[in-house]
Amino acid sequence: MVLRPVHVFVTGIAGFLGSHLADALLSAGHTVTGNDNLASGERAHVPASAIFHHVDCAALNELSEALKDVDVVVHTAAVPYQGLSVFSPAWTIQHNVGASAHVFSAAVQAGVRRVVFCSSMARYGAQLAPFSEELLPAPVDPYGIAKVASEALLRQLAAVHGFEWSIVVPHNIVGPRQRFDDPHRNVASIMANLMLQGRQPIIYGDGEQRRAFSPIDDCIESLLALVTGDDHGFVVNIGPDENEISVNALAALLADIIGFDLDPIYMPARPCEVHHATCSAQRARERLGYAPRKPLRASLEELVDYIRQSGPRAFRYTAPLEINSDLAPQTWREQIF
Repeated sequence: MVLRPVHVFVTGIAGFLGSHLADALLSAGHTVTGNDNLASGERAHVPASAIFHHVDCAALNELSEALKDVDVVVHTAAVPYQGLSVFSPAWTIQHNVGASAHVFSAAVQAGVRRVVFCSSMARYGAQLAPFSEELLPAPVDPYGIAKVASEALLRQLAAVHGFEWSIVVPHNIVGPRQRFDDPHRNVASIMANLMLQGRQPIIYGDGEQRRAFSPIDDCIESLLALVTGDDHGFVVNIGPDENEISVNALAALLADIIGFDLDPIYMPARPCEVHHATCSAQRARERLGYAPRKPLRASLEELVDYIRQSGPRAFRYTAPLEINSDLAPQTWREQIF
């Protein structure tokens, strides 16, 4: 029997992943409610037919009230600043572990049946790639530590209070609605925004860091399976485990799409950055029917079109830099983007 939730709550519904998931859930005939503090999400991205609460995840009482009659919570909200977390650990823990604790507690209070938590590849640290779910978490930065702590909290609360859980690990999602004016995250969006302004992209280290990028549509299909299917109680990577690409090659591909004369600016490597971070998708194939469908170039073309239509923007330094040491990238210390 397939679980068909009547009502799904999406945290971070105004964000990149949350808004796309809300669209897909509504198209599949589900009722969708969500919350967002709009610190980085955009109200315009929230579907008109979704019930929206302009509430922070830390507002426990308001969140508990909003979760009444909800079947499944998908917790996408986060401050996903892996690199910055090395220099803003307090802020990172507060807005990831703290926020997750409030969401999970509110879900228990409201009698939610299932919680799906969006974790991060940061959970695997610098282990030998491709990362499989059987690997023990070994994070090397505060962001990864925050995600692993949130995972442990979810499992503990589920065991005690009897709700279903799943942990999804998306990696390097790209596509329309991705924030492109944030200097601390989303490497493809940062590069595209700079190039569309006629500015050279900045690459940290030698640029041979290797990643695999995942089209947003491919991730949404797997998330829908986690929300509506019978299978639960496991960790699963979502994203392609083939066609990995270096940061240098990513810059070249974006330049080709945009028609930009590329001459990247190289700066010292960032502390704790994992050089090779890709995942195995075998479990997602077997349990969620995952299959990569869209080539990376097509996804990047959609991203570039979105930035062009929105208009390239000046970068906004809204995240704090708690530890302003010489180890922090010059681009952040001097706000040179």
